[in-house]
Amino acid sequence: MKKGIIGKKLGMTQIFGEDGAAVGVTAIEVEPSVVVQVKTKAKEGYDAIQLGYGRKKQKNVTKPLQGHFNKANKGFFRKLKEFKTDGEEYEVGQEITADIFTAGDFVDVIGTSKGKGFAGVIKRHGFGGGRATHGSMFHRAPGSIGASADPSRVFKGTKMAGHMGAVRKTIQNLQVWQVRADRNLILLKGSIPGCKNDFVLIKQAKKISV
Repeated sequence: MKKGIIGKKLGMTQIFGEDGAAVGVTAIEVEPSVVVQVKTKAKEGYDAIQLGYGRKKQKNVTKPLQGHFNKANKGFFRKLKEFKTDGEEYEVGQEITADIFTAGDFVDVIGTSKGKGFAGVIKRHGFGGGRATHGSMFHRAPGSIGASADPSRVFKGTKMAGHMGAVRKTIQNLQVWQVRADRNLILLKGSIPGCKNDFVLIKQAKKISV
């Protein structure tokens, strides 16, 4: 079974293990996600479910989406995301809660990294820069970006200054440290992309079987 749920990053904290060691964890709020649509191979060509997360007022939802949400009759949602399935049986209106994961599971987390605006090559790519003294005139510059004669152009993908962050990132193989289903919380060991209150996707890890 491919497990997945939508959550909201609350921030990081630390908890203490049984041996007394402090462990840095990220707290993710996972209110019950509602199955808004069930897709099947017979109709759509693949098996998946569409989950809704985060309530919003009806007046802030477009008419077409209102009709879509009314099929589940569980309110109106801020986020809609698809999760592929392996043919399991789901029903429209069914709720997916934090207890689909247990402590010790490994998951992949997908989010949008923090935007850092325009950044130079030292901050963006970790370049070393030039000398700081003796009239260097080459402190934080990128240096050569290509040959002048052949090919007489800059190759695509050359590391240069530019917009940093605000891109979709996937962090793989994070361990579920605790699941507090009564408070709709999942604690993951380590950090995940994004700012506080950003939405993230939590999926069963692809590279580690649980």
